[in-house]
Amino acid sequence: MAIRVVRLGSPRAKGEGLRIGTVRRPPRGVPKAEYASRDFYDVWLPNLAPSEGLLKQARASLDDPKGWRAFVRRYRLEMKRPESRALLETLAALSRQSNFSVGCYCADESRCHRSVLRELLDEHGAEIA
Repeated sequence: MAIRVVRLGSPRAKGEGLRIGTVRRPPRGVPKAEYASRDFYDVWLPNLAPSEGLLKQARASLDDPKGWRAFVRRYRLEMKRPESRALLETLAALSRQSNFSVGCYCADESRCHRSVLRELLDEHGAEIA
């Protein structure tokens, strides 16, 4: 059993299980009834996405190494909040019992919060695929 970290909208892997969207906003122009059938997500969990303020600040500086490090530092701080920490611990525990995935829309995982989310889940003891 394990968590996969995926790009939302990409084809699902065999045995991937439930897909959880860890994004601040739902996909544009996609009817809610089609989120799952179009491989976006089955369940939306925006509390694991960076805050709106952090996203706005980060958009301009993600290509800059210093800007990326600042984003990572601030996102990790947001994920230390009790409600975020509880979600990370819950997902880590669930990963030892079932297969599911978490994801975001970004094309480049190395400059996406999901790369940091992968690290955070691992630090909380999650089984990562």
